[in-house]
Amino acid sequence: MGLLSGKTALITGASKGIGRAIAIRYAQEGANVAFTFLSSVEKGQALEAELAAFGIKAKGYRSDASDFKAAEELVNNVVAEFGGLDILVNNAGITRDNLLMRMTEEAWDEVIGINLKSCFNTVKAVTRTMMKAKSGSIINITSVVGIKGNAGQANYAASKAGIIGFTKSIALELGSRNIRSNAVAPGFIETEMTAVLDEKTVQGWRDGIPMKRGGQPEEVANACVFLGSDLSSYISGQVIQVDGAMLT
Repeated sequence: MGLLSGKTALITGASKGIGRAIAIRYAQEGANVAFTFLSSVEKGQALEAELAAFGIKAKGYRSDASDFKAAEELVNNVVAEFGGLDILVNNAGITRDNLLMRMTEEAWDEVIGINLKSCFNTVKAVTRTMMKAKSGSIINITSVVGIKGNAGQANYAASKAGIIGFTKSIALELGSRNIRSNAVAPGFIETEMTAVLDEKTVQGWRDGIPMKRGGQPEEVANACVFLGSDLSSYISGQVIQVDGAMLT
């Protein structure tokens, strides 16, 4: 029996990196997994097959969580297909880095729309189902940048800080219905995105972390397993940093 046996989870932005790792760990722990992807249909189908190999039900949806109506439709489809929804993981996110002086309005709007508004859209869409069930776990992926800020990432930091305020507010609003809302704040996590960077730069980042290494996507996924499971039944409104003590 896995820690998530019998539960159904919806994970946004699961085709690569942290989202993909969460989907795989959830399937390993016995959850039925619905996930979204935006661009690559092939990647979506491949992940669906990979997850189903764990003996659970898996289905990928090509859907844009930053679109209010699309998010509503997505949740309705998942509930109809899976018979319910116990865990929502908001992981969809992008960066459009630049110094404020050079940042365009489009770069600001796009990051706020995809990173922050998508959380509002999906949480609003799942609320009725979770309230009816009198249970649910909402997990929003934020970032240490949302706590600390970062030069050249004003848009990203604002979106991720917004997620924290949103997460805490939802915990207060929905706590009486036994719905929990928490955020996970990764630090420097080594993914496909960091693999293409200059090794010297990456090593410099590692050296600046007390644990002297970058994190792995699975380590973020493990925190999400904990928050999705009944092990965290009295934990709500919290931000869990997965950052090797980078930010203390």
